[in-house]
Amino acid sequence: MLDGGLALSSGVRSAVSFLTIIPAGDTDIRDAARYMYIFPLVGLLLGGMVGAFGLGLSWIELDPLIVSLLVVAAIAILTGLHHTDGLGDFADGLMAKGSHAKKISAMRDASTGTAGIFAIVICSVGMISALFLTDGWHLFRSIIVAETTAKFSMVLLASISRSAAAGSGSIFLEAMQDKKKLAAAAAITLCITFLVGGMPAIAAVSTVVLLTVFIAWISQRSMGGVTGDTFGALNEFSRLASILVMVL
Repeated sequence: MLDGGLALSSGVRSAVSFLTIIPAGDTDIRDAARYMYIFPLVGLLLGGMVGAFGLGLSWIELDPLIVSLLVVAAIAILTGLHHTDGLGDFADGLMAKGSHAKKISAMRDASTGTAGIFAIVICSVGMISALFLTDGWHLFRSIIVAETTAKFSMVLLASISRSAAAGSGSIFLEAMQDKKKLAAAAAITLCITFLVGGMPAIAAVSTVVLLTVFIAWISQRSMGGVTGDTFGALNEFSRLASILVMVL
């Protein structure tokens, strides 16, 4: 039992280190993959920190546009732009012409193309615009729901997809073959989101599930499967989709 507790603790630290810049210890990607089902809990931690920051800015009656800009910046800083990079690469691969191999090659190109830049700008502007429409406690709740569902979307993607190429993404796909882990992640996500956001949050979760299925389908059709960049892109898309549902 003690060994199990230590393993879980190591998995939690690896998941936090993998998804954020919080110094929780050395990042063991295989450990993070093994405990991928707790990603929604990391989303709760990240969302709580950024949400509290946004709530504080609202309380001092800062201009809503400045609040939304600073909140988006805080998310970028705390995540180390890890998934934003994946979004750019995924967009480049998706828009590249040719075979699956050529698309994957475009995703692995060190430079970000026009499609990648466009996707990053659209997502960033979308987040700032959506957060501009809310403030106070609703802003706080919306950010927690968005981060939790975004992390769950990656767990779901790993459970329903196949790998397009060897890499970090394939490690998570292999680790999520146990559907009990998906069930655990879903239960964690539904509990957090419903307690924090009520029925609108359940609508956000439903929207993200549909979005995940769509991204899995388009990735399979366009690239022959998913890569690590697909996970990053889905995280960004899901966060934006959840925020939009919560504030609109």
